[in-house]
Amino acid sequence: MVPQPRGPGLVTPPATTCTLRGTHRGRRAMRASAAVATARADDGRTVIGRLASAPPLTLRQTGPVTVHLVSTAAGPLGGDRLRLDLSLAPRTTLELGSVAATLVLPGEGASELLVTAHVGAGATLRFTPEPTVLAAGCEHRLLVRLALEPGASVLWREEIVLGRHGEAAGRCHARFDVTRDGLPLLRQEFTVGDPELDASPAVYGSARCVGTTFLTATAKEPAVAAGVAVLPLAGPAAAGTLVSALADDAVLLRSRLEWGERTTLEPGAEPAAPR
Repeated sequence: MVPQPRGPGLVTPPATTCTLRGTHRGRRAMRASAAVATARADDGRTVIGRLASAPPLTLRQTGPVTVHLVSTAAGPLGGDRLRLDLSLAPRTTLELGSVAATLVLPGEGASELLVTAHVGAGATLRFTPEPTVLAAGCEHRLLVRLALEPGASVLWREEIVLGRHGEAAGRCHARFDVTRDGLPLLRQEFTVGDPELDASPAVYGSARCVGTTFLTATAKEPAVAAGVAVLPLAGPAAAGTLVSALADDAVLLRSRLEWGERTTLEPGAEPAAPR
């Protein structure tokens, strides 16, 4: 657990959970959870009211409203079950990133990362971790459940790299569910790691990286450039936007996603198209 400073609005977190179970090549599969919660101080500032960690999910506060995920153990490996919970109080702000890419490794059975986030009314969340790399032989599930209250603002970016250099991708099933005011806003899922599907020109083609950004802001109109599409979501006014991109490497993927994000957030700026 990460020690917490005390101050207005800060709450000492309860003990976190890290359970070891089973064995695989001398390593036990893990069940671990981590959590971040914001609170609003009397003067209107955002404070980190809860910061709880368990290896390999270790959280460090790196700024007034910024938290970074630091990997303190290898993983996830096959069989691991990891959970990250985010809770934003109304009219607070949180920026969550990571200091390095996440390497998913093979093991005994499938690994799983479940991320839940509740964004209160008028709160702002920016979720931009470094890419997830699917090592050859891994089998991984990535589940995201995002709940938005009225006026919540979110930028949520996910990037996946299909294997390390020179190797085939492991398997991953990703599911992304977003609700606003209790009603479904986005339901998306995709699978990578099936050689026949991955090589299809209709799916990933020769691309080695795939990524999406969900924004609560709504793009003025759909936009398409090399390897990237900006698509406003159907639904009520200002429902949101999904940016989807493919690329040969992680640097180009990030460039394309950021182009889509700027196109959505700065509609009059006409940013230069990505490479």
